[in-house]
Amino acid sequence: MTHAPADPATDGHAPAAAGLPVVRLRPKANARAIRHGFPWVYADELVLDRRTGTLAPGSFARLEDAERAHLGVVTVNPASRIVARMMDADPGAQIDRTWLAGRLRRALALRERLFDAPFYRLVHAEADGLPGTIIDRFGDAAVIQPNAAWADRMAGDLAAALAEVTGVATIILNGSGRARALEGLDDRTAVLAGGVAAPVPVPMNGAVYLADLMGGQKTGLFFDQRPNQAFTQRLAPGARVLDVFSHVGGFGLAALAAGAAQATCVDASAPALALARAGADAMGAAARLTTRQGDAFAQMEALAAEGARFDVVICDPPAFAPARPALEAGLRAYERVARLAAALVAPGGYLGLCSCSHAADLAAFRNASARGIGRGGRRMQLIHTGFAGPDHPMLPQLAESGYLKALFFRLDG
Repeated sequence: MTHAPADPATDGHAPAAAGLPVVRLRPKANARAIRHGFPWVYADELVLDRRTGTLAPGSFARLEDAERAHLGVVTVNPASRIVARMMDADPGAQIDRTWLAGRLRRALALRERLFDAPFYRLVHAEADGLPGTIIDRFGDAAVIQPNAAWADRMAGDLAAALAEVTGVATIILNGSGRARALEGLDDRTAVLAGGVAAPVPVPMNGAVYLADLMGGQKTGLFFDQRPNQAFTQRLAPGARVLDVFSHVGGFGLAALAAGAAQATCVDASAPALALARAGADAMGAAARLTTRQGDAFAQMEALAAEGARFDVVICDPPAFAPARPALEAGLRAYERVARLAAALVAPGGYLGLCSCSHAADLAAFRNASARGIGRGGRRMQLIHTGFAGPDHPMLPQLAESGYLKALFFRLDG
């Protein structure tokens, strides 16, 4: 019995997708990391010849290692530092609407297992196999953030697959932010299906939040803090609560739902605070909520000068260290937040400090927070460390997917 010679093009693996161009790693690139699940190829790791440089941002290609062995199908953006993102380890994969629907079904199965109501992050980018793509679901509506060129280019197919898999009637494209700029993408917002005329009420942890899907920050609400807000609720009954950088009242409304005596929300955005008040009204808790608009640092200093003290203080600032070059300045900012906030905590009270900066790892953030509390003259116990909820899964090979940290301290002195 004779055997046909092995096809060197497949080398025992699945056949490559027909018609796709080929891009190749440099000899010193870490192909093993790609094989083990790391999803990115940086510009200095790829052979960027004239042909590769002419590939349109968001196009697909077959990735090979330096020995021409298949690694999978990637999306390519020659204009980005992350020049290639792994789409599928199967080199025969066809990235089309059917493929997108398969990834969405997998993501939906996890969320339906976790939550009894359709309010959650449905797709958390690389961790859900859809690189650079965020999808948050708000009942019958969903917001897509296409932060990678391929997702922006395939937004129509992505919306169609999303409607097919989930049945949502309204789909908003929210294309804004730093991540898009790094991909060379312009800011844009579009209604891809249906429409929404008013903020959407979102039940979470017993509270009611109002999410502005068209004009709000990010997708309109931060689902990632759900478990940290739930922990805050354990501290809230009968307490005076201060929620700094509150957005639409994330921690403040959760505290009111758990029986806080009073909550004060501080934010720079008047529209966000208006939504916080509307949420409190929808909960029947409007009389227990006060708001203060302005710079958070200035407001904390003003509250201290007024002699205000709270049983629970939570600070959830924006990313002060969104990338490594900003790390040193970002850690100083987190330290300052901790120092100012500690002055507002009553003796025996609680301080929650959050960071969504992936460049500041847990140890660095914890050290900066402890320095700030100490420099504020307070003694502390660290009682709880929290992270993003399970609808924000982490890809273990990609530290950036596990960005959120929350530290809860009990303060004496």
